[in-house]
Amino acid sequence: MVATLGFHDPPVEAARAFRAAMSALARPGRIERVAGATPPAPLSPAAGVLLLTLVDADTPLHLADAADCPAVRDWLAFHTAAPLVAPAEAAFALGRWEALQPLDAYPRGLPEYPDRSATLIVELDRLTAEGAELEGPGIATRAALSLPDRAAFRANHAHFPLGLDFFFTCGDRLAALPRSTRVL
Repeated sequence: MVATLGFHDPPVEAARAFRAAMSALARPGRIERVAGATPPAPLSPAAGVLLLTLVDADTPLHLADAADCPAVRDWLAFHTAAPLVAPAEAAFALGRWEALQPLDAYPRGLPEYPDRSATLIVELDRLTAEGAELEGPGIATRAALSLPDRAAFRANHAHFPLGLDFFFTCGDRLAALPRSTRVL
């Protein structure tokens, strides 16, 4: 049995993880490797690192389907104390793509406060820099990323400056797709 752990050296590992997450958001399509957390199943190490870095006691979190299990709830309560909420109240949501549907259930921000939207952490079986072509801020010409549903991300971008932001995780890798990115 593998022990479920948080960061061994929290200040250093959280700083590295935050930098990787911000780098992924600033450069859509770029895949970053992260380390430092061993969360309980079914979470990937990358999802655990993101949660330890971005979520705290003031951050409403929604766990979808298999991610909403006693082991994950206990791990989060110990390491982050994040309040678990329904999708409509979430600042972050975590789960597999199918479990996070429908996307309309999550806050997309308000015209006066576009930052009041949710960020979804999507656990994938495969994460590669191929597939859907991406354009927009942070991309010199074009990038590519293996997205689960191109049409959903095109529809999300149509709401810009409102909309959802996404992190994708697989094993120890993560990538991001901010709402400003166009999916071709």
